[in-house]
Amino acid sequence: MRSWSSVEVPQVPGTPPPLRLYDTSSGEIRPTTPGPSGAGMYVCGITPYDATHLGHAATYLAFDLVNRSWRDAGHDVHYVQNVTDIDDPLLERAERDSFDWMVLGMRETALFREDMESLRVLPPREYIGAVEAVDEISELVGKLLASGAAYRADDAEFPDVYFDHTATADFGYVSRYSTRQMAEVFPERGGDPDRPGKRHALDALLWRMAREGEPSWPSDLGDGRPGWHVECTAIALNRLGDTYDVQGGGSDLAFPHHEFGSAHGEALTGMHPMARHYCHAGMIGLDGEKMSKSKGNLVFVSRLRGDRVDSMAVRLALLSGHWRTDRSWTADLLTGGQARLHRWREAASLGSGPDPAGMIERVRLHLADDLDSPGALTAVDAWADEALRRSSSGTVQDAGERVTDALDALLGVALR
Repeated sequence: MRSWSSVEVPQVPGTPPPLRLYDTSSGEIRPTTPGPSGAGMYVCGITPYDATHLGHAATYLAFDLVNRSWRDAGHDVHYVQNVTDIDDPLLERAERDSFDWMVLGMRETALFREDMESLRVLPPREYIGAVEAVDEISELVGKLLASGAAYRADDAEFPDVYFDHTATADFGYVSRYSTRQMAEVFPERGGDPDRPGKRHALDALLWRMAREGEPSWPSDLGDGRPGWHVECTAIALNRLGDTYDVQGGGSDLAFPHHEFGSAHGEALTGMHPMARHYCHAGMIGLDGEKMSKSKGNLVFVSRLRGDRVDSMAVRLALLSGHWRTDRSWTADLLTGGQARLHRWREAASLGSGPDPAGMIERVRLHLADDLDSPGALTAVDAWADEALRRSSSGTVQDAGERVTDALDALLGVALR
């Protein structure tokens, strides 16, 4: 699948400190440790049945900062992202709107690409749709079935394949959810605990046998289509290897999606953990209320673009909150992002100004400390305020150019 267009990332003089990130599985902020071959990151992509909302945007901006921080440190970043372009929500929306599910998926994926380009999110090296990966997914499921980590439901008509969640000794380590918590959220997040023929309510679907009126693909497992979690497992392992540095997504993916994704991979490879960091971004609400499709209170990136809101102001508004914090989108937040962007651009356009070396160092220090973007923005604010106070009497002739390059590279904010 085609990714979106990239932008040239300026080189910034100096050496940043190693990036430290909060890991959900340990509950600790730990250094990331990319090896000599580079840094591997897998971030779960969209299910393309609706437009990109600000919750999506905040998540992909967070991992864009990871990507940029690693690149700034000189690491070769192998970034992989999927598109869940076959799943129940997509089929249900297509049926509701009397729309072809493939056309709907392609339309919303194209809109997502445009949104990511506008926000200057660096594209993944590999952008893979589930439909493209059906053969490799079914092969992985076959191996899990052969190993005893998976089984067929006791259902003569539809012997779907399920993963035995007890197949790995450490199930539950990613989310650190209790059994009670798992049981509560499993049905809310795509699980089917009451499905007859399963061994256990928490076992997750790997391969759904073909039903009349549903898309399906031929396989040694029998015609059908993949489950959700195993899709990401196959795509990640086949491109990043048995272990990689960061598995990322929104906080609602910790369980069941990342929990099962890691269990599938570890049952297959015997390697633990599958990802050295499991990183989960906070949720975005609207005016103090959780943003959700069911409530109809989503704010779409494309709608903001249509209203001619500068995407860099949107980026700054979202980066003004910490990436792991649940927070609200408000009119004041956007107004603040617009004012900040105007002030930064005005200061950088002066050309000369205060020496930005200290500010750039502080931005790097904040980002290395678990992506402290609020602290990084405050550091830039201080430089801009000083530059505007001095006006044309600045001491460094190329200060504006250096700041423009640094903020582009480190924060993804275009001042030109």
